[in-house]
Amino acid sequence: MPEKRKKEPLAYRMMPRTLDEFIGQEHIVGKGKLLNRMIQADRISSIILYGPPGTGKTSLARVIANSTKSVFRRLNAVTAGVKDIKDIVEETSNEFINPSGRCVLFIDEIHRFNKAQQDALLPYVENGLIVLIGATTENPFFEVNKALISRSTVFMLKPLTEENIKTIIRNALSDTERGYGNLKIRITDDALGLLAALSGGDARIALNALELAVMTSETDSSGQYVIDTGVVEECVQKRAVKFDKSADAHYDNISAFIKSMRGSDPDAALFYLGRALYAGETPEFLIRRIIICAAEDVGMANPNALTAAVAAAQAIERIGMPEARIILAHAAVMVATSPKSNSCYKGIEKVLSDIESKYTGEVPMHLRNAPVKGMADLGYGKGYLYAHDFPGNIVDQEYLPEEMRGTIYYEPTKNGYEAKIHDWLSSRREGRKKQ
Repeated sequence: MPEKRKKEPLAYRMMPRTLDEFIGQEHIVGKGKLLNRMIQADRISSIILYGPPGTGKTSLARVIANSTKSVFRRLNAVTAGVKDIKDIVEETSNEFINPSGRCVLFIDEIHRFNKAQQDALLPYVENGLIVLIGATTENPFFEVNKALISRSTVFMLKPLTEENIKTIIRNALSDTERGYGNLKIRITDDALGLLAALSGGDARIALNALELAVMTSETDSSGQYVIDTGVVEECVQKRAVKFDKSADAHYDNISAFIKSMRGSDPDAALFYLGRALYAGETPEFLIRRIIICAAEDVGMANPNALTAAVAAAQAIERIGMPEARIILAHAAVMVATSPKSNSCYKGIEKVLSDIESKYTGEVPMHLRNAPVKGMADLGYGKGYLYAHDFPGNIVDQEYLPEEMRGTIYYEPTKNGYEAKIHDWLSSRREGRKKQ
């Protein structure tokens, strides 16, 4: 291996050069799939590659670069600007430098381009001068100019499977040109499985750990490097979690956490809660999600759920981490295992919709306050019936404005405690109809 190649990281050296060397993402580059056909036919149109780190976005760009007859240029959105784009456009437009008049431009981390930078690309993508390949770990539908998205095909890459990772590691161990094929290295089956599992679907993490294992290990008496589970654990100190607090996957995990509580699955709720904590999410953020779920999804089916969730928030504030994880787990399981009703949520949404869309009348005079002498003479509070003066502390009188009379906003379910409210309220409403 040339000296220059030796200095390059293993993950960089092992990047695939052709589709045949590419591992994983069969749903987009498998035989007969659209991206596969585009690359094979050298008919690439503008595309956005979206997925977690280490899943092959840059590798696919490299495969395209090696297979296309068009001029291929690469920019990183962290360091590039509008001037760099204009320079590439000028070069592409020069028929002496580029007779094809076409350039395939790969922009890594395209989500880091601001609106002005993305807008600068648009006319050249639209007229076909530039074929854009954008790579991003963020959801492009949120982070990339809608006009660029509409002119591109979005391909979503998935975390690599453990079998994909194992194949990539084996290839690196056997490759004599770019990998460790010239060294005597034995990795145990358990170590290989552990490394594949700990990489979290990220080939770069797996290859970096393998490289570290080889660099920091000594050969045995036979001149062989032996990589066992202990070595792997040392080289991968903490399992990679596929989201951070500002990334799109953060919202996916929180969405799954909330939906698991709403769907009454305590195991899944604990799982997504644990993932969030492991990735460094704050307990304050998580307990707010639990409080909202207690009000929105549990509601009156278990009125104590909201009280308990708020109490958990107070306990977390006083206790702090790491013990706060136990309080969070308690609150999440309580919400997940509670009977569910969103009748209060639906009720207030219906009220707000009515207020926005129609005239809802004025507060009836008998319900109005009369704090100042003389207001009663104008009818304020006149005719109001004080509920505690009547049997059962209930009195039937009209509480809604005339325009809204008879409107029902709260429709209790028959779930949990709300079943009692349902029966009581149904009887009360029926009785009022007969008056």
